[in-house]
Parts: sequence; structure tokens; C-alpha cells
Amino acid sequence: MEITKNDIVIEIGPGHGELTQYLIAVNPKNLIVIERDDALAEELEDAWSELQIKVVRGDALELLPGIVSSLSGKPYKLTGNIPYYITGHLMRMLEELEHKPERIVLTIQKEVAERICSAPPKMNLLAASVQLWGEPHITSSISRGSFQPQPEVDSAILLIDPKPLAKDFNRISYYDFIKKLFKQPRKTILNNLRDGFGVTKIEIEDRLKSAKVSPTLRPGNLDIDTIMELNRVFRF
Repeated sequence: MEITKNDIVIEIGPGHGELTQYLIAVNPKNLIVIERDDALAEELEDAWSELQIKVVRGDALELLPGIVSSLSGKPYKLTGNIPYYITGHLMRMLEELEHKPERIVLTIQKEVAERICSAPPKMNLLAASVQLWGEPHITSSISRGSFQPQPEVDSAILLIDPKPLAKDFNRISYYDFIKKLFKQPRKTILNNLRDGFGVTKIEIEDRLKSAKVSPTLRPGNLDIDTIMELNRVFRF
């Protein structure tokens, strides 16, 4: 992550402070770390008592929206080594933030990072969820042996550059649509959408034709722009 002395940085899950030490060396204007473990948070507070670092104790999924709101629209960057089990929830929460980070750099499970970055013919529900609001890239992989204690899976560093959505974009409609579209990935989009919307085959075919999309394709063959266009077309 490109950090400067003028940046506001939020770090999720600093642990013992390995990444935080790097951030401290850059000396950003404002560094906020969110640590759920009270013992670790206290350890970090003691270690950095003489530095202008704000340690916030608690669950990042609960606290991050409020912290972002307190910035009053100021630009910020988000980073962290993310527990694998909260990755999906975190991605959805980031999508819902009105004031998104300028840049997001997270260490997450490699397999999940690869799914998020998928393109046709391997598009999937998670990729369609994240690529709606951001452009993800894997910058590097990290062997499981690099961590102590050692996890059971390899990790990857995922960079996401958020992109704006139209103010009138209906997020609820979009997420409902992609759940229908990807419900059974091995089925054709014709069958998934017919089952999901409960309308006739002819109705689905007509709408796919208007979007210039073949009904015989599977969901994995669609890119994010086509998925967004289909979401617009399939508003009953």
C-alpha cells in the first residue's frame, strides 16, 4: 500500500503489530487500529503510548462504520490481516459504506482472493458482489509457513480500488438479482433466471435478447459489466 505522511490509515486486526510497525515508520497523519482482543489491544497501547496512534477495542465489523463516519468525509486508506471467517461479511460492509476508502489492501485467504478477482469463465457470486463497487487485484501470495501460528491455508495480499456507483443505483435489487443468477452455477442463465423470477421461458429469452446475451451461457461466462446490464434489464 502506498502510504504517505498526509494519509489517514485504518488497520483492522493489528495483532502483535507486525504491519503496524511498517505503518508507524511511514508516519501517516492519523493511524487508527481496531483490535478485538483486549490483551493485545492493551499490549499495543503500552507499546505505542508515546505515539499518536488510536487503538480502538472491539469488533471491526461493528466499529468500522462509526469510525469512518467520524472522519467527516476525509479520505482514508484501509488495511489489515483479515481473519478468514469474516472476509465475506467485511466485503459486504465495505460495499455498504457511503464513504469508502481511497484504497483497500488486505491479507486474506488466497483461495478467497482468487475468487474475488475471478473473470469469465470463472465468474462467481462473491466476485460479482465485490467487483460491483471495486476493482480487485492480487499483488502477491504469502505461504502459510510465513505465519505463526501457521494456518492451514496460504494467503494473498488483495488490493481493491473502490469505484463510484450512480447515486440512484439499487443495491438491494442488484444483490437479489445475482443470488438468482448464480444460484446453480452449472445451470444456464436462462434456467437460473426463469426459476428465480418465476416467469416464462419466453419472457426470460426476450430480456436476454434485448441485452444481447445468449440464454445458453452459464453465469461464470458473464463479466461484471454484462451482469450489471442484466440486472437493469431484469426489473419486473
